[in-house]
Amino acid sequence: MTGGIVGAEHAGGGGDTGGTGVAEGRAHALEALGIGVSEREERFDRITRLARRLFGVEIAAVTLLDEDTQWVKSESGYPQAEPVPLDDSMCRVTLGDPAARTVVEDARSDPRFARNRFVVGEPGVRFYAGEALTTSSGTRVGTLCLFDSRPRTLTAGDLEVLHELAAWAEAELQRSVEMERAAEVQRALLPGSGTLTVDGYEIVGCCVPARAVGGDLMDWYRLPPDDDGEADVVLTLGDVMGKGIGAALLMATVRSALRTAGRRAGPAEAVRQAASALEPDLEGTGTLVTLCQARLNPRSGVLRWADAGHGLMVLVRADGTVLRPGTGGGLPLGVLPDDRWSEECVALGPGDLVVAFSDGVLDLFPTTEGAFAEVAPLAAADPAGFVAALEGRARAAAAPDDVTCVVVRRCR
Repeated sequence: MTGGIVGAEHAGGGGDTGGTGVAEGRAHALEALGIGVSEREERFDRITRLARRLFGVEIAAVTLLDEDTQWVKSESGYPQAEPVPLDDSMCRVTLGDPAARTVVEDARSDPRFARNRFVVGEPGVRFYAGEALTTSSGTRVGTLCLFDSRPRTLTAGDLEVLHELAAWAEAELQRSVEMERAAEVQRALLPGSGTLTVDGYEIVGCCVPARAVGGDLMDWYRLPPDDDGEADVVLTLGDVMGKGIGAALLMATVRSALRTAGRRAGPAEAVRQAASALEPDLEGTGTLVTLCQARLNPRSGVLRWADAGHGLMVLVRADGTVLRPGTGGGLPLGVLPDDRWSEECVALGPGDLVVAFSDGVLDLFPTTEGAFAEVAPLAAADPAGFVAALEGRARAAAAPDDVTCVVVRRCR
């Protein structure tokens, strides 16, 4: 048998999904969810495992239907499930049911499914129950469904449980929309591109969240020119403890506080002012933030920075010498109220570069020391190529932690 235990070949009769317009609307609604229709996710697998256990059925599944195909988003009890054409889908009947629910106690005696090959042949499906999954816009896009090879009946209590589980699945679908929107907002808070144009310098960076959104912070901007026409560059790299929406919300708050302080104060004082402003939020949430706040004077090449528990910085001189400046640093934000941070500096000569990165970068290498050994020469050889490769590696490997990196090289 292939794929179609969650299908009903040429089911016929009733339960149509509403024609081309409805099917197109459903496809658009699925696209708006920003969800991989066949990509397995534990949050949906929990629902199907629980449904199978609660109802004692052989198979439970979450299906999603687009214009012409039924996709299996999650299943429990039938790992060979595959996409099936919409015309063969049993779940399409559920989407067209006025009650948004279909219960088939014995498929052999139901004219819609009696001739289905999975009913008359192996594995002899007899029982089906499906509840439609509806988006916030009111479009039915899938089902939570149950299958068994024995005739079954559902009590009023069973139907309530099925409804509650379907509501859970619907909430997860809606959360996908919210996560995508949050990801859009977070992307808008990051630099518009991975390159900052500063005459005589190459400044590149990337920020790849482990999930849709993350707690890493990368920021840079030019300050207004001073009386001598000199415009310093402020750079920030931070890591809010945790991942996901909570960390992302705090990251946005940290960015705002540091932007406000960094425009009028040097690195150490900017960190102190931001820490003071953030103290109630960090204490209330029990969160720590590590970060490196830096300020570059392009004319002199002097880079000043304050390290708040970060310590992941490498200086590579033009002659290949590798140093790790300021590995001591201060405490992260959120540890002690009214803490102070020291300021360090280094003069960058032509060909020198500095690499700062989050601890998620370390996860991309076999060992911590190996990471430092590889980062330095790779970044020195080609800063932009190194950052691009790091970003690609993080996305391909589905890194367990946010991956952020900034490289500053003085070209002349």
